[in-house]
Amino acid sequence: MIGRLLLSACLLLLCACASKAPLPEHSPHLSLPMQLHILREQAEQRQDWLLVIQQETAGLRWSLMDPLGIPVARQRLVDGAWQADGLLPPNPQARELFAALLFALTPATELHDNYPLARVETGRRDLGKRWNVEYRQPQVFDLHMEQGVTYRVSPLNDEVSP
Repeated sequence: MIGRLLLSACLLLLCACASKAPLPEHSPHLSLPMQLHILREQAEQRQDWLLVIQQETAGLRWSLMDPLGIPVARQRLVDGAWQADGLLPPNPQARELFAALLFALTPATELHDNYPLARVETGRRDLGKRWNVEYRQPQVFDLHMEQGVTYRVSPLNDEVSP
């Protein structure tokens, strides 16, 4: 019984390591602070969120909130690693979203230095099957995730209809 528990724990640890979201080689230059409206769509379910990205001395702070302002996830990206920010429990889906948004928001001139495996076409970029970004405008885009989730992203004060 203990052997099975240890094996299960090791498999979970390996899966967690294997699914670690890619991060840029260097911190991209973003116009911060940034407030984004995030619409998460999966199957027939939709969720609206507000994301605030702020520059701090040590790195970037990512704060994801529901429409009432209640925190859903808060993380800090410091020296190429995610750190918990506050008392919220770990949220791997939010970290994946934040990493994918960093990929989508990286300026085109910095993309290949930061993500050597990225593919770019007119109005699109992707990182293999993991993330696919379709731009409607520079900061208005659809982010398709490997897990079948789509995020519609737009600046909070500049809502654009789909």
